[in-house]
Amino acid sequence: MNRFLSLVDQINEQTGKVVSYLVIILAAVILYEIVARYFFGNPTIWAHETSQIIYGAYVVLLGGYVLKQGAHVNVEILYNRFKPRSRALIDLITWSLFFCFAGVLFWKGLVIGWESLAIRETSPTTFAPPVYPTKLFLPLAALLLLLQGLARYLKTILFLLSGKEEP
Repeated sequence: MNRFLSLVDQINEQTGKVVSYLVIILAAVILYEIVARYFFGNPTIWAHETSQIIYGAYVVLLGGYVLKQGAHVNVEILYNRFKPRSRALIDLITWSLFFCFAGVLFWKGLVIGWESLAIRETSPTTFAPPVYPTKLFLPLAALLLLLQGLARYLKTILFLLSGKEEP
């Protein structure tokens, strides 16, 4: 069990580190467009759409990493007043909602991505980049999120059984 939990944490940690570099590429694309448009009066047809694709991949693929870090926004007005074991019980209940959301995201993302791949969908713009790679990131991101959620869920159960928090 510990090997599985460690593996999921490592996968999301490494994915987060690799995907975080997309911000540099995104900044470079936007900077290029600014320079081309305002200094040379020659705007591009590809920069806006490319930046949207990069940003979309960046946002969805970091979900598992953010969950691993515990960095999602929480409403903890009452939650922090409970004892650790009570919080763990509340977490087990709320994880069921998470699994429903992430499961639907994975399933629908897979359907949307597969349909897009099947027709080799492109954007209906002059630039017309392929859209299917971006749509295929959604089920991948949902899978990473589901795995990390499962790891957190199992860690919560282990805490309830043992009384010791996992790192």
